[in-house]
Amino acid sequence: MHSSNNDRQISHGRRAWLYLWTAAVLAFLVAPSLIVIPMSFSASNLLEFPPSTLSGRWYASYFSSSEWMRATAISLSTALLTVLIATPVGFLAAYAVARTTPRLGSVATAIIVLPTILPHIVVAVGMFFVLSWAGLINTITGLTIGHVVVALPFVFVVMLSALKSYDFSQEKAAVSLGASQFRAVVDITLPQLKMSLVTAALLAFISSIDEVIISMLVSTGSASTLSRRMLVSLTDVIDPTIAAISTLFILVTVSVIVIVQLTGNRSALVPGGTER
Repeated sequence: MHSSNNDRQISHGRRAWLYLWTAAVLAFLVAPSLIVIPMSFSASNLLEFPPSTLSGRWYASYFSSSEWMRATAISLSTALLTVLIATPVGFLAAYAVARTTPRLGSVATAIIVLPTILPHIVVAVGMFFVLSWAGLINTITGLTIGHVVVALPFVFVVMLSALKSYDFSQEKAAVSLGASQFRAVVDITLPQLKMSLVTAALLAFISSIDEVIISMLVSTGSASTLSRRMLVSLTDVIDPTIAAISTLFILVTVSVIVIVQLTGNRSALVPGGTER
């Protein structure tokens, strides 16, 4: 027992440099985001770090502003519509690719994930001309279409990864017992991929909320999204309200991720559970 503990201590000691390097990388990635939290509580009219005086005035400014609230409502409604469209479409696309031949699946995958490979400005310019021709500029419908194009690849990749390890013989057994293919997918496949679906929907929601390039071209004026308004506000005048909004973004995102992880861990503890 002592030998095992000593070996473990030696092993951890030898890997101390790896732990330090990992901590440094995490700090480098996370610190820029966390800095906005204390900045959001500054009483100054400028972005100030560290804040000399603490105040919640910028949170009050955000919630009392009709323009910020309208932009938030547009972003949330667009994100929810994006989730409702991108999640089932992405799942069906992934299901089709998982059941088709490898060659055809590779071609389909390349086409579906293309928007994530191309520069977003290229996708945004293309979306602008298409939506302009359709008369959908400055509309929730146009925004949703643009955001679905960006979110769909994330849903597709998550669901395809889950389906790659799924045992389709369960569907075949259900069909052989008299169930239709649709019922087999709904009653057998989807319940086992529930956590993957939740993860895909979460990624679609976040990608829509975070999307700014397409929003810059497709939505203007009263149809501006929250991310677009934040960017314009930074360009025109430095408004500390942005720090308060960014903090709320962080809080909501982290809370949703924690809830999803806790739900997934709880499902994994269920005897015989096959959540993915």
